[in-house]
Amino acid sequence: MSAIIDETCLENMQSLLGDQFNDTLEFCLTEFERLENEVKMTINSDLEAATRNAHSLKSNAAQFGAMSLSDVAREIEMALLANEVERAKAEIDNLSEQVVASKSKLQHWLTSSV
Repeated sequence: MSAIIDETCLENMQSLLGDQFNDTLEFCLTEFERLENEVKMTINSDLEAATRNAHSLKSNAAQFGAMSLSDVAREIEMALLANEVERAKAEIDNLSEQVVASKSKLQHWLTSSV
């Protein structure tokens, strides 16, 4: 599955953050990985933490236009809230793929927009 990036979100955040945009986006990209890892580490032992991390990943991704990543994180969050843990676990590989693909596209956008 290819990552879907909403460039309008990126442009809006760039306008809002000004000189702080590049550093904030770079930080956000590391957060994608950290939150993905937190979801993976806690999904078998702490559903509340897994849900919270999926929610944070969903929100962070959406703010920076990583829509397909946000969608997968939302699916995991909703499954966990419904206590459908197996359904959430089934999305973990997709989550990992979306983190990698979204980071790649966002980094490319960042370097090509400078």
